[in-house]
Amino acid sequence: MPIEMGVNFMYQHLTDKNLALDLVRVTEAAALAAAHYYGKGDKEAADKAAVDAMRIAFQGIHVQGTVVIGEGEKDHAPMLYNGEEVGYGDGPEVDVAVDPVEGTNAVANGRMNALSVVGMAKKGGLFNPGRSFYCSKIAVGKEAAGVIDINAPVKVNLQAIAKALGKPVGELNVFVLDKPRHKKLITDIRLAGARVNLHNDGDVAGALMACDPRSHIDVLIGTGGTPEAVITACALKGNGGQILCKFDPQSDEERQHVIEDGFELDRVLSVDDLVTTDQCFFAASGITDGEVLAGVRYDGEFALTSSLSTRGRTGTMRYVQAYHNRKKLAKMSTIEY
Repeated sequence: MPIEMGVNFMYQHLTDKNLALDLVRVTEAAALAAAHYYGKGDKEAADKAAVDAMRIAFQGIHVQGTVVIGEGEKDHAPMLYNGEEVGYGDGPEVDVAVDPVEGTNAVANGRMNALSVVGMAKKGGLFNPGRSFYCSKIAVGKEAAGVIDINAPVKVNLQAIAKALGKPVGELNVFVLDKPRHKKLITDIRLAGARVNLHNDGDVAGALMACDPRSHIDVLIGTGGTPEAVITACALKGNGGQILCKFDPQSDEERQHVIEDGFELDRVLSVDDLVTTDQCFFAASGITDGEVLAGVRYDGEFALTSSLSTRGRTGTMRYVQAYHNRKKLAKMSTIEY
């Protein structure tokens, strides 16, 4: 076998066989660490615990990983910083996008839909949002993926989605973050006749709901994190779902940074722009209870986790429930399970 073919075969073998489920172990560790701070009002402590656990867990994955979308810059929280190397240090070169706690306020305040999430792709495969923190988004499942238009009025999009799903607009459930910036959006959705489902946190969770046939959510609309959009695209790649985004700076400083980074403010980004390869993976573990995943639960010496793993190349989605023996794990790791 020629050397080049051998290298390609080895990369394909490693990514096909190992990485998707290995990432679940990373998000499980972060979720278990953050869950100790559920409802205790300290989002920084929850985030730090998740970051530390995630960093340790990455050491067991046979990749040469580089963090291209780190955690915490926007909120001045502890970070897995951009450019940090993760993984065991052998195996394929990959880009990594992390959010150890997606929904820090949800953990601190005992609310729903907090997740630990990771996206990974072949090196060069993830969009780098630079200093863009916020973008407008619309996300749907595969049935409506071809009919959405982020530049169209809300009413037009909802009518197109309803037609694609074969239901009246009045039966559409729209996930929206409950933020002051969405006051007009909420009014427009209700004027169109659809139902608004308000959530305090978690636009990654909202996009997953919109693409999950088990969920009652039909579409996510609104402005949320740009890094989270890239992570979301890792989850949707291969399953037919779609997310469309446009930069939506929330301050003059952010707007100037986006322009300086060479981005056009009216550029529309799709799943295929955010993740340019199907050799990509996504994992999420529930920290608090949510509609997609259950949160961490404790049963004597065991901790129970609920996770989701996806693989872009095949579109496979796996739901994983795990029982973790906390006493045994404590002897093997410095992570507090």
